Amino acid sequence: MLQEVGPNFERTTGHKLNVTTGLSPAFAKRINAGEPFDLMFAPPASLDAYIKDGKLDPGTRTVLVSSDVGVGVRASAPKPDISNVEAFKQTLLNAKSITYLPVPGVPQMLERIGMANAIKSKAVIPDDDIGSELVAKGEVELVIVVITQILTTPGVDLVGPLPTELRLTTSFGGAISTSTKTRDAASDLIKFLKSAETVKVIRAQGMIPLF
Repeated sequence: MLQEVGPNFERTTGHKLNVTTGLSPAFAKRINAGEPFDLMFAPPASLDAYIKDGKLDPGTRTVLVSSDVGVGVRASAPKPDISNVEAFKQTLLNAKSITYLPVPGVPQMLERIGMANAIKSKAVIPDDDIGSELVAKGEVELVIVVITQILTTPGVDLVGPLPTELRLTTSFGGAISTSTKTRDAASDLIKFLKSAETVKVIRAQGMIPLF
């Protein structure tokens, strides 16, 4: 989202963005080591943990978007059947390789439907949010990840969301660091991400605005 709207934010405000992406566990090590930052975007549970530790200002906590989890394959590859739970399970069994992130949601879902062990030998679990990129490169056949990640990765096609009975939705929000020296700029970015211009991008990237 910031790749799309960030340049306009910089032009209209004079602020400059320095964006680092990754998974929450990686950020935890850096933040706990004292690395300075101004603003964090993450699932609400992660934000709340940092608020509890005094790292984020609770008064700035803003839930912004949600995205359902879906399935993606390499562009132009045949799209497998995931129309119901049994079809989805058969697709997982048929796939040569599968990737998903080691964060709450997908691993528990796979365990619940009895597929965790069945696909363990062919599962690729990256330590960064690169699952869709691996599929685009042809290194992995199928990715299970938030739909916005699939739609914003060139070379990957969306098969569809998970079957209704397995639906997983992830929310994302932001909060300002308690130690930031650029509080006004961070606040301006949160406001900008709630603008009409940004809402269009949010929807185009497969997310739902929650503000």
